[in-house]
Amino acid sequence: MNNKKVAFITLGCKVNLYDTEAMSELFQKSGYEITDFDNFADIYIINTCTVTNFGDKKSRQMIRRAKRINPNAIVVATGCYAQVFPKEVEIIEGVNIVLGTKDRGKIVEITEEYKNKNAVLNNVDSIMKEKVFENLKINNLKDRTRAYIKIQEGCNRFCSYCIIPYARGPARSRTPYETIEEVKALAERGYKEIVLTGIHVASYGIDLKDENTSLIKIIKDIHEIDGIERIRLSSLEPCIINADFLNIAKSMPKLCDHFHLSLQSGCDRTLKRMNRKYTSKEYEKAVNMIRKFYSDAAITTDVIVGFPGETESDFNESAEFVKSVKLAKIHVFPYSPKRGTPAAVYENQISNDIKKQRTHKMLEISEELNKEFLNRQKGNIKSVLFERCISKDIYEGHTKNYITVRSEIKENAVNNTFNVKIGDIISEETVSGIIL
Repeated sequence: MNNKKVAFITLGCKVNLYDTEAMSELFQKSGYEITDFDNFADIYIINTCTVTNFGDKKSRQMIRRAKRINPNAIVVATGCYAQVFPKEVEIIEGVNIVLGTKDRGKIVEITEEYKNKNAVLNNVDSIMKEKVFENLKINNLKDRTRAYIKIQEGCNRFCSYCIIPYARGPARSRTPYETIEEVKALAERGYKEIVLTGIHVASYGIDLKDENTSLIKIIKDIHEIDGIERIRLSSLEPCIINADFLNIAKSMPKLCDHFHLSLQSGCDRTLKRMNRKYTSKEYEKAVNMIRKFYSDAAITTDVIVGFPGETESDFNESAEFVKSVKLAKIHVFPYSPKRGTPAAVYENQISNDIKKQRTHKMLEISEELNKEFLNRQKGNIKSVLFERCISKDIYEGHTKNYITVRSEIKENAVNNTFNVKIGDIISEETVSGIIL
């Protein structure tokens, strides 16, 4: 019996979280005990992030922290930072193995075969010609109601501010068979909501030879699986939204009417410099089309402020645009130069003070839009899947259009669905609800 302990820490996105869960299961199957990262362990896995330079810094800190806890541990740096800057990661004090974003299915074997702790094993190879989806699987999740399923890897877009195509490689799709098998297994264990995630989910299927494989087709296949009550999508680009997509989507009641539609800027001049593949008018058209099919849809987005060359007029144009399309919520990010990307060396970089001001203004707009959206929902009857008990008889869950609802229920409501009448706003993003 293997009595060794392994600890994980994940930096970055939901895709990284999925990858960490999958690697954790590989170690568990090999007899390892999983422990918290701050505990003594024989092996530490740092799943790194490189979306921003701060992500790089945080990754380095975690590597050093692991070695301080146990100087004799094997410390593995995997993930995006390790993939893009392997030579830099290799010389960080305390690191033993550098793995990157491929061959993670072999992480147990690679770690167990590592013997010479005085030498760093750099196992990183180029990701740019990778053509096959690495099929990491998850069987056991900590969340009892919602399961994230990674169906896609990589990106072909090369936005001027983004390092991810260099960290994750070209777009690759998980086969429909493997996807369906994992969803079925999760449904059998009682999971009711599936979130389809990836680096660029909208491109699902473009690399597979079957021309019938697409995002809407895999949604349809999952929709047929007994036990699954909800299918939720992670971030999409507006280009995928058209009448054909929405006609099929609307025919599937399990598909949630929450669309996180990536914007980044409401100013066309900025969008062009970002190398985004749409205009603000095209984005608005996608939003309006969604609302024709889903009257109560929550449409959320991401916006970057302070992109190089963004004038005050450009920012105001972006702010007015998001107000005019009445989004439900905006995730606001001050632009952070990322070395290795074209935008990092653009002229007219914006000062941190101006970025802070613009972030504050955009967050104020988001807060007002969110209040308007929640107030429009008051009195509506919604299905709520409750996820946790926050105090005696008080439970919290989400509607299909991703409103957080808090209700009094005199029974165990976790992982159960109730019809609820939406009430007043309790706090940001949370409303009260009366069980019917």
